[in-house]
Amino acid sequence: MADHFEYRHVVGFEETNLVGNVYYVNYLRWQGRCRELFLRAHAPEVLADVLGDLKLFTLKVDCEFFAEIGVFDELSVRMRLAELRQTQLEFTFDYVRIDAGGAERLVARGRQRVAFMRGPNTATVPTPVPAALVRALEAYAPSPRPGSSV
Repeated sequence: MADHFEYRHVVGFEETNLVGNVYYVNYLRWQGRCRELFLRAHAPEVLADVLGDLKLFTLKVDCEFFAEIGVFDELSVRMRLAELRQTQLEFTFDYVRIDAGGAERLVARGRQRVAFMRGPNTATVPTPVPAALVRALEAYAPSPRPGSSV
């Protein structure tokens, strides 16, 4: 089993600027899409809970670029669990361009921190990361190191 959850994507014209480079915001959108597809595939009960009163707040996102990508480039967005706390978690994302021959090149790397809350919008309170999600993420966690919490 892979140590990451993978979302495959082919870049479209609408995701690029006039010179053919991908807009920065799309990297962040792909992080969100990868996270959603992970929930759909591995923790659908959490998605059902989101339709209730569970809220996922994205607290922080970032992305560092190593190479440009353009229209029709094929990407593998690879999500891993970086940190798990009682009410928050953090993911890392590797953006890997895959050429026609199957060769891979890391083109960007990102991070995303998410907090879990419950309650009406005017009175949300932190809540533990759902147990179903913790179980689903176990396969994508970093290898334990002495003294590590993940």
